Amino acid sequence: MKIGFLGLGKMGANMVERLLLGGHDVVAYNRSEGKVLEAVAKGATGSTSIEDLCNKLEGRKVVWLMVPSGQAVDDNIAETVKYLNPGDIIVDGGNSYWRDTQARSKKVAEMGFEYLDCGTSGGVWGLQNGYCLMYGGKKEAIDFILPVLETLAPVGGHTYCGESGAGHFVKMVHNGIEYGMMQAYAEGFEIMEKSPFNIDLEKVTGIWQHGSVVRSWLLDLANLAFKEDPKLENVKDYVADSGEGRWTVQTAIDFDVPAHVITTSLFNRFQSRQDESFAMKTLSALRNKFGGHEMKTKE
Repeated sequence: MKIGFLGLGKMGANMVERLLLGGHDVVAYNRSEGKVLEAVAKGATGSTSIEDLCNKLEGRKVVWLMVPSGQAVDDNIAETVKYLNPGDIIVDGGNSYWRDTQARSKKVAEMGFEYLDCGTSGGVWGLQNGYCLMYGGKKEAIDFILPVLETLAPVGGHTYCGESGAGHFVKMVHNGIEYGMMQAYAEGFEIMEKSPFNIDLEKVTGIWQHGSVVRSWLLDLANLAFKEDPKLENVKDYVADSGEGRWTVQTAIDFDVPAHVITTSLFNRFQSRQDESFAMKTLSALRNKFGGHEMKTKE
């Protein structure tokens, strides 16, 4: 089918390529012209603006947004709806907060259009392996774009989660779980790295993929990382977060769910960004004052 694709970052560009390989007709747009030209070289139809993109779509128009969460989504929606007809469909395939998605869906519906949310997992490997898709919104609109979803996902890798916001909700929880899993792996690898044994972490992560209960794709990626840099000497111990972990923790609080592991893994990321911790300095000073315990000082 024919679809407009707005946003050609690392994931967006690969998704366009996968759709093209699947026989779809993709009209692509990105603020930077170079990304559009790369998509055109792979078979897409280029566009110079959102208006141009929408004008190149026929019949019931489908525009897939693959842009950063927040204001960028709102700005692109505001521009896109200017060039749509009643019943046309906007898909937000990025990582938007589910409550924002619900509000956007209501607003877009009042204008006469359909708004679908599609949580998308697969990262830079999605072109080759396919994307796991978790989507929500009106079922009739979902059914209309099903050929696109089936091309983007591997067999068995997509599902309808429910009404508007459900797709982004499930993707948020997915990413929160991911935080906890990665933290557990990281802590386990550090214990082995600090041990008195000269443990080859590349070999360990390799054999754990055969019969072990902790085998996973994340473990595959850890194996690749240790193969490239066995001691991770070229990696800085600074871990960013893109928002989904925070949303998961906040939602757990809203629903009175004790999410200990996910919350702790998020806070560990915050701690990784500190050059030095005032809290730890305070703890050291307090131990010194009440018990005379040793306090290390700067030379």
